[in-house]
Amino acid sequence: MRTIFVLLLAIMTATLTYGQNKLQADVQKTKLEWLGEKVLGKHTGTIQLQSGWLTWNNNRITAGEFLIDMKTIRDDDGLTNLENHLRSDDFFSVEKFPVSKLVITGSDSFEKGTATVKGNLTIKGITNPIEFTAAVQKKDDGTWFYSNIIVDRTKYNVRYGSGKFFDNLGDKIIYDEFKLKVTLLVK
Repeated sequence: MRTIFVLLLAIMTATLTYGQNKLQADVQKTKLEWLGEKVLGKHTGTIQLQSGWLTWNNNRITAGEFLIDMKTIRDDDGLTNLENHLRSDDFFSVEKFPVSKLVITGSDSFEKGTATVKGNLTIKGITNPIEFTAAVQKKDDGTWFYSNIIVDRTKYNVRYGSGKFFDNLGDKIIYDEFKLKVTLLVK
């Protein structure tokens, strides 16, 4: 009886995991580039992926989790004051919330190279659903995913300079949406 139980358990496990690949993110080659815009200009920079993985089955992402190290936020122009301001409570409260998280819940089929990806994004301890389009490309060094994710910062209590919450900002308004260009390598 015990042998039959072990055999059934092995068959069930094989059935559930058949065809699924858990792919780990290459944090050294993955790039996260941000763009924040305001009435009179823009700022660009980078932030680093701390860790991440996704499961791939039948040309779909079935699950995944990516941790973003908020302490690594950098401005491309090296503006230390801007970097410190972005880390402050006016923006991302990095002391209190050093990690942001994207949990992938699934995707459409990447059969034609692109698909809609769905998940939940957590910034400053606040989680909201998110959806974005991603492209996939398989190369010798692994599988690359490319995406431009648009995030409404006000949904995560990042309200500094927002015209939704402050009056009389004039040309000091910072747009509520920022963009995150993702170049992700998984193996």
